Amino acid sequence: LLFLWSITVSIFGIGGLLGSSGSRYLTVKYGKKKCLLCNNLLMIVAASIMGFSKIAQSFEMILIGRFMCGISAGLCVPLHHQYVGEISPKKLRGFANSTSSFFWSLGKAIGQISGQRELLGSQSLWPMLMAACGFPALVQLVTLPFFPESPPYLLMHKEDQEGCKKAIRQLWGEGHHQAEIDDIMKEKATMKNTKILSVLELVKEPAFRWQLYMIIILTATIQLCGINAV
Repeated sequence: LLFLWSITVSIFGIGGLLGSSGSRYLTVKYGKKKCLLCNNLLMIVAASIMGFSKIAQSFEMILIGRFMCGISAGLCVPLHHQYVGEISPKKLRGFANSTSSFFWSLGKAIGQISGQRELLGSQSLWPMLMAACGFPALVQLVTLPFFPESPPYLLMHKEDQEGCKKAIRQLWGEGHHQAEIDDIMKEKATMKNTKILSVLELVKEPAFRWQLYMIIILTATIQLCGINAV
């Protein structure tokens, strides 16, 4: 039982690693909006599997659902940051990106509170708690089609300048947005001369060694600061 509990908890992280590893390839090939929509479907399926696990009397369904949730979360973290940052006006981009961390923390807090035995953590209601992650995914699945694709993706990867201008007007309103388009073109020109490193190449690159050390130390200390205990 202890082994099964450990696997159930840790399999989310394994799924997250796989999801985040494939995010770059998927976003370049299919675009951020399509990836987010498909990711919502994945999360809804995962929530349904976990929600019906008690009726089916199958702990394997919880394992599968947790793994799929991990993949979905791993895809969502970089996708959400990129999409929100790219559809935001330049003066609000920093604020928009910072909201991601706020809502991640708020979601964790709501999950912890909802998991109390007086609420959804009871013997009869825990399947609803496991399936609750499907609700925000459903909200985004319904609302996201009304948003355009990321303007930088349309211009840099699809080379669709008219589509990019249309998306910018839809997001930021009518006006003269040539300066923003020029910025995207400059970024595209810069990326042509920049080699995209794989994870292994990044680890081996001496120029990024100290940055990697700092990220690893910060990430490790977050796990030790007591947030999980709280």
